[in-house]
Amino acid sequence: MKILTDPQKTKELLTRGVEEIIERENIEKKMKSGKRLRVKLGIDPTSPNIHLGRAIPLLKLRDFQELGHKIVLIIGDFTGVIGDTSDKDSERPMLSEEQVKKNMGSYLKQAEKIVNIKECEVRYNSEWLKKLNYYEIGKQADAFSLNEFISRENIKRRLDNGKRISLRELLYPLMQGYDSVITKADIEIGGTDQRFNLLAGRKLQRLYGQEPQDIITNPLIEGLDGRKMSSSWGNTINLFDSAGEMYGKIMSLKDELIIKYFVLATRVNLIEVNKYEKELAAGGNPKDYKMKLAFEIVAAYHGNQPAEKAGQEFQKVFKDKGLPSDIPEVPIKEQEINLLDLLIRSKMALSKAGARRLIDQGGVAIDGEIQKDWKKVIKIKKGEVIRVGKRKFAKII
Repeated sequence: MKILTDPQKTKELLTRGVEEIIERENIEKKMKSGKRLRVKLGIDPTSPNIHLGRAIPLLKLRDFQELGHKIVLIIGDFTGVIGDTSDKDSERPMLSEEQVKKNMGSYLKQAEKIVNIKECEVRYNSEWLKKLNYYEIGKQADAFSLNEFISRENIKRRLDNGKRISLRELLYPLMQGYDSVITKADIEIGGTDQRFNLLAGRKLQRLYGQEPQDIITNPLIEGLDGRKMSSSWGNTINLFDSAGEMYGKIMSLKDELIIKYFVLATRVNLIEVNKYEKELAAGGNPKDYKMKLAFEIVAAYHGNQPAEKAGQEFQKVFKDKGLPSDIPEVPIKEQEINLLDLLIRSKMALSKAGARRLIDQGGVAIDGEIQKDWKKVIKIKKGEVIRVGKRKFAKII
């Protein structure tokens, strides 16, 4: 495959959604030379979903792929068990191999919504990490000092607060770094929270006599509640969300995130994005631009027609105060049922505690009537619509 060296495309690749580049001149020189680079990204299957935050480096991986470079996608089936606490304020528990295997069941199907999997080198790091012995691990660990590890901001904060840090956590950067050795990565992509782990790859490649990889980091993106998008917090927009759910979630974002999402989570031309930014600053209605954003993202993962339909449904439900065209139906045979049980039966809540929280927050309505008493017994009427929050509906049949 021919390597494209277009200066404009290279410039955008190295600037759009980029927080930091380590050895920029080196990357630019290699890309200009026409050398086919090996560009690596690792994803740990710590949850079943790939969300838009994780899609940011995947989009950058696709940018490299479209220029003809070889992309290497590592599914961290071993590192996922160990757990990376780079962005955590407390110890991440180890996962079972069974849970990780279950989580990664659809990872490639999700990833192929962004990259061309057929042209991608897909690896699983259990292939080499399971084979390491104490001698090899000791050799790798000798390249790092304890001070380097504990000087990291979140680790230092945990130590200052007297929180436990396991020795296992110290080993994680070695594992991610060794992935770069095995795959002979020229470039590794990752979020800003991965900086230490990415640098570990450079250090271990030197240890094994390889040229150290260059590094591209991307900013982290905020989720639905304004905090960093994280499966742990449930504030995610997932690639496997339905078109309607994805559209609705994007419309609920804070207005100040519109341009950031355009830059990081889409590939809308930056000239157009800059135009949107100026129009917003001049008093443009944020909702109009958020609808453009929602369409672009939903279309990227579901297609134009589902994106248009999702927009129409959103208008119908939220602007015109109507009901969605397609509402999931839930059969209830009883004549009466406790409200908590009704929410669980209709899959509006996973537990009674969760159902009670929704009711206490005023987020539950039946045929438009807000339900305030979680102890209430509901008399069942066929055709009534249960609504939870702004986006969840179910019809009793």
